[in-house]
Amino acid sequence: MELTVIKIGGNVIDDKAKLAAFLQAFAGVGGYKILVHGGGKVATDIGRTLGIEPNYVNGRRITDEPTLELVTMVYGGLLNKNIVAQLQAAGCNAMGLTGADGAVLPADKRPVKDVDYGFVGDVKSEQVNGSLIRVLLQNGLTPVFAPLTYAQGSLLNTNADTIAQEVAKAMAKHVPVQLVYCFEKKGVLMDAEDDESAINNITAKDMEELKEKGIISGGMIPKLENALEAVAQGVQKVVIGHADELAGLISGQAGTSIT
Repeated sequence: MELTVIKIGGNVIDDKAKLAAFLQAFAGVGGYKILVHGGGKVATDIGRTLGIEPNYVNGRRITDEPTLELVTMVYGGLLNKNIVAQLQAAGCNAMGLTGADGAVLPADKRPVKDVDYGFVGDVKSEQVNGSLIRVLLQNGLTPVFAPLTYAQGSLLNTNADTIAQEVAKAMAKHVPVQLVYCFEKKGVLMDAEDDESAINNITAKDMEELKEKGIISGGMIPKLENALEAVAQGVQKVVIGHADELAGLISGQAGTSIT
């Protein structure tokens, strides 16, 4: 039993045609698989129609009570269930989940330090319910995780990249796992202006050199740090690349592999 954990970002979710094409490709992935999806701009757009303006600090959404209700409706309901329905149509027996379902992703509400992020969750790594996920997979189900965890009776908004990493780490205790991050670039680029300049493979040593040279910066640094952490915790390989090239990312013919 080998497992592929695939995370899809908001930029694909925001485009119905791209999402439909991606879900067809995902349905065609062989073996055991899990999908983790982000939220995209849908929550922001629906929020504005309800009079809820987004509030970001350092690129992260502040989740006050109205925003928590909004992301619960959009991430856990509208987006998650539409993805599940499309996968069913494509012959993939998907089951939508939040972290509260089956107590699969317990979290701590993020403590207030310099910024109060509100109802935001940090996953309790040691308590991720990998045994339940394994039972679902063995019974022919494909879990589809919304970016929501839970603590003390409340759902919590949680970064989808982190959820994908935590699920992959937990499952690596049971089975060989590959983690795939799909986004709008063909991988980690040597030249940010050249989409054909994806680096084939990055190790922890390479990461330090690329940071020093300024080749990787900004949001790519935490993405790669997450990837290296997953590999250190037993995930066999992490791949970062374009959502249009899913089959190539899984086979190693596309994207950037972190080993």
